[in-house]
Amino acid sequence: MSIATMTISKYQTCIDECNRCAQACYECFKACLNEPDVTARKNCISILVECARMCEMSSALMSMDAQFAKDHCNLCASICDKCAQECTMFKDDHCQKCAQECRTCADECRRMAGMQ
Repeated sequence: MSIATMTISKYQTCIDECNRCAQACYECFKACLNEPDVTARKNCISILVECARMCEMSSALMSMDAQFAKDHCNLCASICDKCAQECTMFKDDHCQKCAQECRTCADECRRMAGMQ
């Protein structure tokens, strides 16, 4: 249920998943900065921030039922897929959990973008 208008958003599941993914990416970003092999994680750290920001923007656009929300969510799915791919290269628990959140978000964004 939306917060301000108390209506049920057709995008609510995707909004929630985008918010979860952004949080997971920021948490993983912080954890990766504290790993001993931080240099090896350069690409992963970069995509984590890009993914988090994309998810935040997708959530915002869906919340306002924006004209290009579906297009944006298609791109968000691609970035989430890439982030999951990068995270799975590292065996840390935080990277594995983040990869799973990214995959879930990508799936939900694709589902939302396909809505009529």
